[in-house]
Amino acid sequence: MERCAARRAPEEERRVRANAREYNEKFQYASNCIKTSKYNIVTFLPVNLFEQFQEVANTYFLFLLILQLIPQISSLSWFTTIVPLVLVLTITAVKDATDDYFRHKSDNQVNNRQSQVLIGGVLRQEQWMNVRVGDIIKLENNQFVAADLLLLSSSEPHGLCYIETAELDGETNMKVRQAIPVTSELGDTSKLARFDGEVICEPPNNKLDKFGGTLYWKENKYPLSNQNMLLRGCVLRNTEWCFGLVIFAGPDTKLMQNSGRTKFKRTSIDRLMNTLVLWIFGFLVCMGVILAIGNAIWEHEVGVCFQIYLPWDEGVHSAFFSGFLSFWSYIIILNTVVPISLYVSVEVIRLGHSYFINWDKKMYCAKRRTPAEARTTTLNEELGQVEYIFSDKTGTLTQNIMVFSKCSVNGHSYGDVQDVLGHKAELGERPEPVDFSFNPLADPRFQFWDPSLLEAVKLGDPHVHEFFRLLSLCHTVMSEEKDEGELYYKAQSPDEGALVAAARNFGFVFRSRTPKTITVHELGRAITYQLLAILDFNNIRKRMSVIVRSPEGRIRLYCKGADTILLERLHPLAQDLANVTTDHLNEYAGEGLRTLVLAYKDLEESYYEEWSERLHRAGSAPEAREDRLARLYDEVEHDMLLLGATAIEDKLQQGVPETIAILTLANIKIWVLTGDKQETAVNIGYSCKMLTDDMTEVFVVTGHTVLEVREELRKAREKMMDASRSVGNGFYQEKLSSSKLTSVLEAIAGEYALVINGHSLAHALEADMEVEFLETACACKAVICCRVTPLQKAQVVELVKKYKKAVTLAIGDGANDVSMIKTAHIGVGISGQEGIQAVLASDYSFSQFKFLQRLLLVHGRWSYLRMCKFLCYFFYKNFAFTMVHFWFGFFCGFSAQTVYDQYFITLYNIVYTSLPVLAMGVFDQDVPEQRSMEYPKLYEPGQLNLLFNKREFFICIAQGIYTSVLMFFIPYGVFADATRDDGTQLADYQSFAVTVATSLVIVVSVQIGLDTGFWTAINHFFIWGSLAAYFAILFAMHSDGLFQMFPNQFRFVGNAQNTLAQPTVWLTIALTTVVCIMPVVAFRFLKLDLKPELSDTVRYTQLVRKKQKTQHRCMRRAGRVGSRRSGYAFSHQEGFGELIMSGKNMRLSSLALSSFAARPSTGWIETLRKKKGSDGSTAGSPSGVADKMLKV
Repeated sequence: MERCAARRAPEEERRVRANAREYNEKFQYASNCIKTSKYNIVTFLPVNLFEQFQEVANTYFLFLLILQLIPQISSLSWFTTIVPLVLVLTITAVKDATDDYFRHKSDNQVNNRQSQVLIGGVLRQEQWMNVRVGDIIKLENNQFVAADLLLLSSSEPHGLCYIETAELDGETNMKVRQAIPVTSELGDTSKLARFDGEVICEPPNNKLDKFGGTLYWKENKYPLSNQNMLLRGCVLRNTEWCFGLVIFAGPDTKLMQNSGRTKFKRTSIDRLMNTLVLWIFGFLVCMGVILAIGNAIWEHEVGVCFQIYLPWDEGVHSAFFSGFLSFWSYIIILNTVVPISLYVSVEVIRLGHSYFINWDKKMYCAKRRTPAEARTTTLNEELGQVEYIFSDKTGTLTQNIMVFSKCSVNGHSYGDVQDVLGHKAELGERPEPVDFSFNPLADPRFQFWDPSLLEAVKLGDPHVHEFFRLLSLCHTVMSEEKDEGELYYKAQSPDEGALVAAARNFGFVFRSRTPKTITVHELGRAITYQLLAILDFNNIRKRMSVIVRSPEGRIRLYCKGADTILLERLHPLAQDLANVTTDHLNEYAGEGLRTLVLAYKDLEESYYEEWSERLHRAGSAPEAREDRLARLYDEVEHDMLLLGATAIEDKLQQGVPETIAILTLANIKIWVLTGDKQETAVNIGYSCKMLTDDMTEVFVVTGHTVLEVREELRKAREKMMDASRSVGNGFYQEKLSSSKLTSVLEAIAGEYALVINGHSLAHALEADMEVEFLETACACKAVICCRVTPLQKAQVVELVKKYKKAVTLAIGDGANDVSMIKTAHIGVGISGQEGIQAVLASDYSFSQFKFLQRLLLVHGRWSYLRMCKFLCYFFYKNFAFTMVHFWFGFFCGFSAQTVYDQYFITLYNIVYTSLPVLAMGVFDQDVPEQRSMEYPKLYEPGQLNLLFNKREFFICIAQGIYTSVLMFFIPYGVFADATRDDGTQLADYQSFAVTVATSLVIVVSVQIGLDTGFWTAINHFFIWGSLAAYFAILFAMHSDGLFQMFPNQFRFVGNAQNTLAQPTVWLTIALTTVVCIMPVVAFRFLKLDLKPELSDTVRYTQLVRKKQKTQHRCMRRAGRVGSRRSGYAFSHQEGFGELIMSGKNMRLSSLALSSFAARPSTGWIETLRKKKGSDGSTAGSPSGVADKMLKV
């Protein structure tokens, strides 16, 4: 396993010779072993301890332990520190060891997978970890690719094979790869064993879509591209077998190069606590210095007079040295300002919060039987502080299931179901779906809700027939019929699959194809069309066409593509129909559907023959082949007749629009980072309401050079600034600095969106432009990054972390999201359809995006609230406890004498005050979970870090010091002249200690009662039980029984009973409690009345609402006016049409189309957004006033 971690010098180029291990080993290439674990048996203890002692607190307590082992200065027993320190170190070590064990287990599972390696002309089973660069390995259908391979040959004709790349880029559609012709004939092991070609290629890198190299063999050289490569993480599909040459292995593979380093994540509260511990230590040193100076002065002025019966300790010869020793003694005594129990308690609270997430039934997916899982216990409170969410698209926001939703044919729109009154029916009011039982070849999973379209088919409407005929012919789908009537379609894109499936159900069934023919069953009648040409899709054309000859001899071109492209190529006579169809397109696009326009054109035989000849010459041209073909395609795709348009719904996961709307109201910005194309991502942006037609402008950055990208970003900022000037009536006329620019831009956020492509993002992320990009992006309400690589996703997250200092959350479901998930402060994995890589790398996981709302607004907010209240109270109670020693030092000759007895000091943080604060930290709530979801603005205090910061810390410290002053001086003043019932002097050291300790326990118990906002039986039991435990232990320690058993340890028999029997003592305790607590009660009462917080207002609103009758409001779905934009839905890659026409891919297997779920209703979101600013209608009632305050 050590070779997994071997380090090598960076490569400039890679040389790989097939079947030559000795030659390749001299380059010391990495083996195929991967390692993600941190420790092994030998290194675990030293490395883990080293990591733990990087925590300031652990080092601090180790230092105290060393001091306590020195008898001259030790004023407390060493066990009071070593026991809790060892406990904390052990608990943390066990947790780290468990985590690393599972990493080892995962590594071993992958490294021990079996692969067939060609060694000595014979295929042998080898573990993945033993595969070497230069080996030839055999893959079989449905196997994972073991390393980055150069495809040599396959079972398919022409060396083709089909792969699924979901683990790499998140796309579940199949992709085709092809061996170079010279090696595609090497199909048997004997030929492959003699293959000795040498590959010279680029060094290892993280670019998934690029590969450059050359194969040298038999004195010839052959260029290699990404189309010849099979990358690790892909799965071989629909291909019986293939052989590949290992080019990159293990950590050098593109998958591992994109995986990113595992980073130790810590919350902002952790970092703040480290800073505060340093401050407290400085404060502790200052107190120690003050008391040490006091000791030296007292010993010099007063103590020297009492040397006869108060001699100095052995070795102490001067007042200065006595002060020096006193300094260290006070450091030990006063160390309880930060007891180690703080860190134990924090871990316990976090563990409790993690279990609440795991046990939450409302985050359990019954369909997949998948609960939410907190895979880490250290980040819970940071869930309540998230400002930026970076989300993958496919499989995270969407189900990656395309559904034929609506269509427009000859100016008539189909797909809207109407009720008896002629209005659009809501989802819940829909009747049964259309019955396709007349068609024996129909897909039973397909559903459509408008029966009028099927009626038009049955009535023989020629336009509808031609519409579905186009859908059944104009595509690159492959068909396989395993059993009679059971058709399986293999589509390169889900869009095409949905369209062909729709045509199938409406009676136009694509049955089979050859390189030159397409067979379609039209309403039960088999018709074979001659396939003359496929005018393939690419990102520039944004359309595809086929030219077919019908059995009657008619030649017709069928075309489908983006509306912006096809509407310009229609015949002038089709203008009226185009206007009606455009209205339909805008309506569909406004609903977030993915649209295509369909058209056709009849061709004359003579024209086609002449055009076909020119096409053949262009296709064989040595230079400018693509340009010549594009001109010929453009020539024939003109003056077409419009048939209609299709609208496909990329099924969002349930609740996505609602979740995004509510998170937006919580002031959380959501960025979508996807590997999909721009059109696809933008359509999903509209579907999930990230993008709306109400936006002022959607900026699209597509520049290919640094200058183009910078100019596009500059123009976007200028437009936003112009808008702000017009709104501000000249207020912004003065020149703004860059910092002011950012604040001004962010002040007008909510009106704009930014869409940027991967090649443009690569320039935008360069050092000299990243700030400009970030300023522009952060000023926008929504940001969508398209065609981004996994590493670019991580770079975007890192950019926001670097400059915005905001808490980031990344959520994804595929291996292409792992790098982003690891980089963000919080990583969330969706246990979806793309494997478990994202889940394994995540901090939290669940099965649906909508659960993110509950994770943040309920669990995250509560965790942050509870942790902040816990820390504030903890520092308060420990300063109140510890500072009494400081004041006592001025009255005991600075001798490091403690006020309390040693057992009280030991038990104070472990028994007397630990459980109540734990109960508050685990169970407390300010408002119920329903209100947390109803009022997203309650989330903002966490983002602004209002509940625990340096200011709040100093307030807690001040309250603790104030309490300690009263706790010491009130009993001290009373005891100075007080007497017992029998007239004897009340004042003695032990009675004073009992009185102060009892006052302290009662005061901090009352204080936590005031701090607790949500009382449970556990809170009651722990608070009053801790008080009872204090008195029980107090009386036990001063009892006869313990004195008789341990006379040297418990020598003050009956002291507690005698002290607490005095009314004066109880009056003193009561006075101390009232004086300590009343200012707190008064301050909170005034604050609640004069300046209530959001949570206070929500609680008040709830009380008012309980007294009022519930009013039901009917919310009507507001229609939207769609903007003119392209809703183009066509996401497959260029080149598939050429493969079909060549006949190279005629041996394809099936691809079963996925079923779909019902589309969630999203009409209420507009109402929710409007509700955010609507104050006037509710201003007349008390609840209205409260609601108004919440919406500010």
